[in-house]
Formats: sequence, structure tokens, C-alpha cells
Amino acid sequence: MKKIIVGLLSLTLFGGLTTAAVIAAETKPAAESETPHYPLKEPREQHWTFAGPFGYYDKAQLQRGLKVYTEVCSACHSMKLVAYRTLEDLGYSEAQVKAFAANYEVQDGPNPQGEMFTRKALPSDHFNSPFPNDEAAAASNNGAVPPDMSLLAKAREVERGFPQFIFDIFTQYQEGGPDYIYSLLTGYEDAPAGFTVPQNSHYNPYFDAAATFAMPKPLSDGQVTYDDGSPQTVDQYARDVAAFLMWTSEPHLEDRKHTGFMVMIFLLIFSVLIYLTKRSVYAKAGAH
Repeated sequence: MKKIIVGLLSLTLFGGLTTAAVIAAETKPAAESETPHYPLKEPREQHWTFAGPFGYYDKAQLQRGLKVYTEVCSACHSMKLVAYRTLEDLGYSEAQVKAFAANYEVQDGPNPQGEMFTRKALPSDHFNSPFPNDEAAAASNNGAVPPDMSLLAKAREVERGFPQFIFDIFTQYQEGGPDYIYSLLTGYEDAPAGFTVPQNSHYNPYFDAAATFAMPKPLSDGQVTYDDGSPQTVDQYARDVAAFLMWTSEPHLEDRKHTGFMVMIFLLIFSVLIYLTKRSVYAKAGAH
């Protein structure tokens, strides 16, 4: 009887160890083949004038960013939610906006004969799309549809995880989108040894969905001419267009921050008045 019990214990023990070994053997390859966390490199934090509770937009920078978008990005990316007339907020006059819009043609109609026609864009029109539809966009970009840039600075904000997001609450960090766009545009590099870059793809460790993507490096030094003497470098281009896309995503940021500051002042004064009222009421109650 004793031998039977010992045999059962041995079977149970070694069977458990064997099972554990099998589980470990199956788990290890899974961990090694686990999908890596993207982006491979976290976006680099930049200094932006619109950061913090008193942030504001640098209109000169936004004008440069518009120039970069117009001469480079607009060849592939649309901005369907932004109307030409909003460019007046960047410091352009009504006549300048009208002349800028007139450089583009939009489809309109139907006319009295029931036919569609093209005309010069008006300030009330939205930015022109470089492609008539998504299928045409994909066909011209290796099967990938370039994203619309209207809200890109909000849509591409990378989550920073714990405990960083706790600090972000107190520092009012809301510039993740521009940081990501800047890092992506300046982050093209050679793939590490042993990494195979798919055909028609480009390695960029700052991309938030994979290690490679279809967009080739769009910027190069001296590509866009600045009239205000700013550096004509990839770094400056990326910084300016990222700021511009932050504005297209949140054009009323300055008003929001001004309103928020006034609300905080009101709440502070209101709290003081409540405290003084409480002291007065309890002081009278104590006197009786």
C-alpha cells in the first residue's frame, strides 16, 4: 500500500513538473514573438508657445507652417474641415485670404442645365483635397490612404502611460500631438541590423502603428523658402507645420485658456467670499 501511495505522489509531482515545463516552453516563444509596443521611440517633447495655462499661438510660426503644408503636405494630405476664411486668424487680411483661395478650384453645381462645374475657390470653401476619393488616394500612395490633417494633432496624440500621465495632469501637458508630428517628420533613420523593411515602406521608430509606413521622408533642408529669415531646415519645417496642425485641430485654444484663467480667478474669489461668510455666520451664532 505504501509503495502505491509513493508511486502516486511521484507521478503527481513529476507530472506537475512536466506540465509546468511544457507550459514554460510554450510561454517563452510567445513572449519572444509578442508584438512590440509602438511607437518604438517615445515622441520627443518640444517647447511650444501654446503650452501651459497661458499658452498662445505664434502667428508667424503658423504662417510658416501653412507654407510648409501648402508646398509639401497638401500634395497628399487633405484638410477638409478647415475653411480658407479661418486663415484671417493667422494675421492675413480678407483680400489675402481671397487671393489664396483663388489659387484652387472646387467642384460646384449643378448649374441650370443640371451639370456639375468647377470654379475658383472662395474664402467660404474648405481646403482642396488632392484626390477625388480614397480609392484614388490609395492608388497613388502604395495602397495607403494619407490621413486628413484637419484634426491630426489631436488624433495622433500618443498615450504616455503610468506614472507619466499623472504628472501630465498637474503640468497641463496637452502637446502630445505636435510632439508626435514633429518627432515623426524628423525621425526617419536606417533600420537596425537584421530588420527587413518591406518594399515601398520606410523605417521610422516614432510611427505609432508599426516600425515602417508608406510615407517617404517628406522634408529636406532648403525645400521651402521662408521670407522672414527663419532657418530653412527639416527641424524648423517640422516644428512649424506641427504648430500649424495644432491650430487647425484647436483654433480656439487661446480663447479656451483665457476663459479657463478667468474661471479660476472667479472660483478663487468666490471661495474666499464663502469662507468669510461662513466665519461671519458662525461668529454671530457664537455671540448668542
